[in-house]
Amino acid sequence: MTHHVILGAGPAGVIAAETIRKHAPLDEITVIGEEHEPPYSRMAIPYLLIGNVDESGTYLRKSPTHFTDLKVKVLQAHVSRVEAATKTVVLESGESVKFDTLLIATGSHPVRPPIPGIDSPGVHPCWTLEDARAIMALAQPGARVLQLGAGFIGCIIMEALAARGVKLSVVEMGDRMVPRMMGPTAGGMIRDWCQAKGVEVFTGTRVDAIEPAGGHEEGILGTLAIAIGLKDKKPAQTGLRVKLSNGQHLDCDLVISAAGVRPAIGFLENSGITCLLGVLTDAHLQTNVPGIFAAGDCAEAFDKVSGKTIVSAIQPNAAEQARVAAMNMVSFGRGTALGADLKGVTQINVLDTLGLISTSFGAWEGVAGGEHVELTDLPAGRHLSLQFKGDVMVGCNSVGWTEHVGVMRGLVEGQVKLGEWKDALIKDPTQLMAAYLATAQGQGHWSGAQDARRR
Repeated sequence: MTHHVILGAGPAGVIAAETIRKHAPLDEITVIGEEHEPPYSRMAIPYLLIGNVDESGTYLRKSPTHFTDLKVKVLQAHVSRVEAATKTVVLESGESVKFDTLLIATGSHPVRPPIPGIDSPGVHPCWTLEDARAIMALAQPGARVLQLGAGFIGCIIMEALAARGVKLSVVEMGDRMVPRMMGPTAGGMIRDWCQAKGVEVFTGTRVDAIEPAGGHEEGILGTLAIAIGLKDKKPAQTGLRVKLSNGQHLDCDLVISAAGVRPAIGFLENSGITCLLGVLTDAHLQTNVPGIFAAGDCAEAFDKVSGKTIVSAIQPNAAEQARVAAMNMVSFGRGTALGADLKGVTQINVLDTLGLISTSFGAWEGVAGGEHVELTDLPAGRHLSLQFKGDVMVGCNSVGWTEHVGVMRGLVEGQVKLGEWKDALIKDPTQLMAAYLATAQGQGHWSGAQDARRR
């Protein structure tokens, strides 16, 4: 009997386990996750902060016996290392787990900026359910909250915090918001929108230090403690003072670190498994070691648009990678050829920032020797940028241009040859729908056009 071991109990790990069980009813499956919680979606945490769901609403599967019913063994443990040569996973407890095939689906973890005071009480990442509980306790209406980072994940967290009625400030080192997704014009428009909605935004600014507020104003936690007669019993930490690189100081009740994430693959050091930014995989999601696969935020897979391997930390890509990897784990366990191929990953980002919709697909910054066109209507809060390589649109981004979202994704992902329509789009980028319908149908992308129409 083949033993499949899956490291990570997030979306990729869960989907992989279910896929293996579907195609290999008798194989042994073990999922190893670090957290005490039932498997859940990190993307649901902002909805928890807003109050749209409770904790059970973040769970990936609602039945408490889901994995038992599938005859999947779930271990809560920290992985110390992987010994590829002996097909062994060594746990921090000293125990070991043997495998025939292995899936590395450990996801990513928050970047911890090297800032003095980053470990102070009242400073939290927003990554786990445990983090969410701490944040909800402090992010009460009127609380002064500073968020460090305004990237894609940071903007999602910002949306949830604003909905909680806090007084919110955001600090971003880049010269604009979402700098890895948007150009200067688009990122500046999102910043202006947020400020108009009452969020204080500092771009091109660093947090230099975080320290106790000391003799400064009490903050909402201290004020509440005094109000209910607990002045002598209030927590020692009643506020924080944050020093910014622009010389300003901000007094806060809560600091949230949202400075980005990186693949959680430190345990693979000296394993013999090739890692770049993430775990390097081929079209089958197999690593350089036969029988060992990777999927999700920790995997580095081929991007057909850029022609490079990338880590694409979005849940739809994680789900598809998990499915492909699982199918190939079943094949490997039976000694048959690996038949499932990943068609490639593409950078896909759609962001709702306090009601402003922005998108970024593919090589939005453009490619060497390519052409591009931009259209900006600041009064209307609309911006559109298209990037071309030859007659193929390789990337794009938009702000406030929601009617073209499906078409833009379809053109970039489908690598549709536009022919003369490329020149038409250079002249008038709003003709995206017409260009898609005129060119994609003959290239086998009709379903995408239909999807675009529905959007």
